[in-house]
Amino acid sequence: MAVFDYVAIGPDGKRATGVITSDTARAARKELRLRQLSPLEVNQAKEKSATSLLARGGSMPSGDLVLVTRQLAMLISAGSTVEEALGAIASQAERAGTRRVLLSVRSGVQEGFSLSEALGKSPRAFPPYYRAVVSAGQSSGRLGDVMESLATHLEKSRKLQRKLMAALIYPAVLATVAMIVVTLLMVFVVPAVVEQFDTIGQDLPALTDAVIAISWFIRNWGWAVLILLGVAGWAVRQALGVPSVKHGWDKFVFGLPLFGKVMRSVNAAQFARTFATLSSSGATVPDALVAARGAVGSEVFKRATRQVRQQVEEGRPLHVAMRESGVFPPMLVHMVASGERGGDLPSMMGRAADYMEEDLDQNATVALGLVEPLLIVLLAGMVALIVLSIMLPILQLNTLAIGN
Repeated sequence: MAVFDYVAIGPDGKRATGVITSDTARAARKELRLRQLSPLEVNQAKEKSATSLLARGGSMPSGDLVLVTRQLAMLISAGSTVEEALGAIASQAERAGTRRVLLSVRSGVQEGFSLSEALGKSPRAFPPYYRAVVSAGQSSGRLGDVMESLATHLEKSRKLQRKLMAALIYPAVLATVAMIVVTLLMVFVVPAVVEQFDTIGQDLPALTDAVIAISWFIRNWGWAVLILLGVAGWAVRQALGVPSVKHGWDKFVFGLPLFGKVMRSVNAAQFARTFATLSSSGATVPDALVAARGAVGSEVFKRATRQVRQQVEEGRPLHVAMRESGVFPPMLVHMVASGERGGDLPSMMGRAADYMEEDLDQNATVALGLVEPLLIVLLAGMVALIVLSIMLPILQLNTLAIGN
């Protein structure tokens, strides 16, 4: 199976480019015509086989991943083969990167790989828990139903992420504006006023001297500060890539009054949602824990999940192992215990995820509701100090003039 780059004219008369897998260039042209494309150029790509294309991998936007998963679920449930479903979705993909990833997965399936194995050749597009759910669906023979559950899980996760990002936009913009306003005052306004104070011949107030010193430092060494901040940001990012450092940072974040509770809820909801999706697909508890561990971003939760999995494999009940870790919220542990007693663990995990996502929404609203006025007060306070530092010498002059 070879890979071909093509240039064609679509039914709307627009030029289209992409890749297609086929045995020969002639067969590739025929398949393009079946897609209602008029081929202009069909040339074999540098990669001589689909395996090399798979090895290259690729990425896919989260929105495309949700859409692709939903379409796969619908087509497989309707009776299409995995190969046919992948080909149909790839032909309709708008982004070239998404189309390339889907065609590489399809090529892997055509070469005899299972769907989960073919997905594993593009790890940047399909995360570990995604491939684990697909593998469980194939093993249980309910791939269509499992893909449907996976699509729902991805949609809820993406909705939660977008909600958090939307809530953070206003505070981020406000903080940026505050920094710009203060910097402009320090760089342009304060120096202009200082020139007028040089002719006074009197000692300036301590606050005015401090603001003048800060203004001088920003104008002369601001570039160095920006470089240091960039280097520090890079160093922190590299350090957080070390598991031990990330674990310590996550513990510190979880200890914060309100923000820590929000972050704990985010990771707990991701854990519960992934576990529920995988276990409802027929996976064992240890396998579901492995996938859930890959879905959370906190190193604290990752380590706790690893310990819980070890204890479960030793024969301990899941809820007991989770309680002893001291990381998972009590409500989640209680729901797991109820699910184990009633023999309906996936359903209880799903309910716990729903509850924690609602609780997260409320906590995030409260936290951001406190951040916004704090930023406004901070901005107003900094501007007031700068204005006061300028006004104090003027009031001092007026006092001297009246006294004379």
